[in-house]
Amino acid sequence: MAQISVNDLTFYYDGSFDNVFENVSFSIDTNWKIGFIGRNGKGKTTFLNLLMGKFDYKGSISTSAVFDYFPYQLTAEQMRASAAEFMEDLKAGCESWRVICELAGLGEDAEILYRPFKSLSPGERTKVLLAILFSGENDFLLIDEPTNHLDPEARECVKKYLASKKGFILVSHDRDLLDACIDHCLVLNRKSIEVQSGNFTSWWENKQKKDQFAIAENEKHLKEIRKLKQASRRVSEWADQSERSKIGFDPIKEHDRNVSTRSYIGAKTKKMQSRVKQMESRIDREIEEREGLLQDLEEPVDLKLVQLAHHKNTLVHVRNYGVQYLDSDAPVFENLTFVINRGDRIALSGKNGCGKSTLVKRILQINGFLQEGFSISEQGVCELASGLVISYVGQESSGLKGDITRFCLERGLDRSLFCTILRQLDFERAQFFKNIEDYSEGQKKKVLLAASLLTPAHLYIWDEPLNYIDVFSRMQIERLLLEYRPTMLFVEHDVRFREKIATRTIEFK
Repeated sequence: MAQISVNDLTFYYDGSFDNVFENVSFSIDTNWKIGFIGRNGKGKTTFLNLLMGKFDYKGSISTSAVFDYFPYQLTAEQMRASAAEFMEDLKAGCESWRVICELAGLGEDAEILYRPFKSLSPGERTKVLLAILFSGENDFLLIDEPTNHLDPEARECVKKYLASKKGFILVSHDRDLLDACIDHCLVLNRKSIEVQSGNFTSWWENKQKKDQFAIAENEKHLKEIRKLKQASRRVSEWADQSERSKIGFDPIKEHDRNVSTRSYIGAKTKKMQSRVKQMESRIDREIEEREGLLQDLEEPVDLKLVQLAHHKNTLVHVRNYGVQYLDSDAPVFENLTFVINRGDRIALSGKNGCGKSTLVKRILQINGFLQEGFSISEQGVCELASGLVISYVGQESSGLKGDITRFCLERGLDRSLFCTILRQLDFERAQFFKNIEDYSEGQKKKVLLAASLLTPAHLYIWDEPLNYIDVFSRMQIERLLLEYRPTMLFVEHDVRFREKIATRTIEFK
């Protein structure tokens, strides 16, 4: 057991507008199971790379721990080979028997180590790489979003596996996974970094209490500032009035005045002005205290959605529907029956490869939203209401290029409104001047979500929209969907999101 001590850490990327970290200090124990929490683009992956020694920085990171990082970056050649052939290249000294033992803990047979890696499902790939990662001894492991693109069954397996381990930092936005796997939280707040014992839920409850206390204290300071300003104005007005009366007076109306009272009035005015200065100093102190209170307050802005009203109640009708690729011996799915009525929020659930995305793309193709063709045969009925307008968010964001202005022109979006939504999703203004390909994965996904929210539609189709999206933004999106109740068809493996949002779940067998 060792400690990792971070002292006065400051880091920025060359050409960046601001520091990613500035004079950050904290300590963590290598025996802990740490959940790393923070907004997209705030530096979680950057910090893991600093621990791995990939960048130069100011300050110090002191530890005797040896780090290893997930996910491993694989070459095209390794993708064609089996994991048994290249696992020693990923982790020096990696032994097959240890990897096989770890795979058993993940519910997988050893045979997947000997199949071409590219032929494995996303869940199988993740399990193999995690088994290699945990096959060493005494390493402190840095695990960056291991459950993206995994189906519920694979997520559950990874969750149970990580819950049995210790000595890692886990970057994840999945609240269910964090609650099951961690005993400490490392949190990137807006202006600070904190370390707290407990899981995500306990940290979130404590944070809400702290935020409420900060808001109450802030209101108290604001009232005090208002009172002081009013008193300061009154005394200042009295001082000015007294100062003006020092010279010149009407001996008939002011029979108690004479030339000798001038020094008395001057002394009185001086005292009043001194009181004004004291009040102003106290106001400045109150304002300084108030600003310190709210620096880490999370105040997610409520998003808005403009949806269209269709004249028909049933927008999508699927009856005894099945799809089979022409080069395949078996159907992707068959005998699927459901309808999407106005106000429904239908979740598609099932293993990776069961046909969820195939169905989504087929609906988009029938609608004319998607132009690419499918080499498939169909059975049954998949009908869409005429004139149906769809807003779509896909899984991939790799094709995004250029700046925000170009993106808005290509999509026919109002740039000002689009940037407003991004600001509400916690984008810094400096990001608007960067190219989208330089964004983090979470920021790229927010660009796609913002475009969808800004597009009026009858039906919103989102295919794994929350991959890489931070916890706070997930909560914003949940509130939006529960308030506006748009008609939706979505695929999402975040259990808590699906439980809150879906009015009905369609299980693919």
